[in-house]
Amino acid sequence: MPSDFSLKAMNAVHRGLLKITGGRAGWSVANMPVLELTTIGRKSGEPRKVMLTSPLREGDAIVVVASRGGDDTHPAWFLNLRDNPDVEVALGGKPAQKMHARVATAEERARMWPKITADYKNYAQYQTKTKREIPLVLLENA
Repeated sequence: MPSDFSLKAMNAVHRGLLKITGGRAGWSVANMPVLELTTIGRKSGEPRKVMLTSPLREGDAIVVVASRGGDDTHPAWFLNLRDNPDVEVALGGKPAQKMHARVATAEERARMWPKITADYKNYAQYQTKTKREIPLVLLENA
């Protein structure tokens, strides 16, 4: 499973690509839009930023997957937004907007998960690596 160091390094490289290209490259990965999610650290109370892909839109909501590569622990960003669902989202290089995060209900997940895994097989593979059910998070306009 990816270490915290490797996840932070990947995020730093991604941000570097965005900066070097002036935002012309890096807002799409594997045919998925990339977003920058800002949460408030549940322990520190400080803003925490992470680059994530979004495999699905559900109406106006942006859907992200809390997979952490199939690790048995939830990603820190997920734990942060679970404790404080008021987040900011920057999508496609546009200014960040305030949004509200919520975990998909069982019914929503049952409907969305097959769509996501049909288009992006890596998420299905991640689910086979862990006993936890990988949460789907909907980022909705505040």
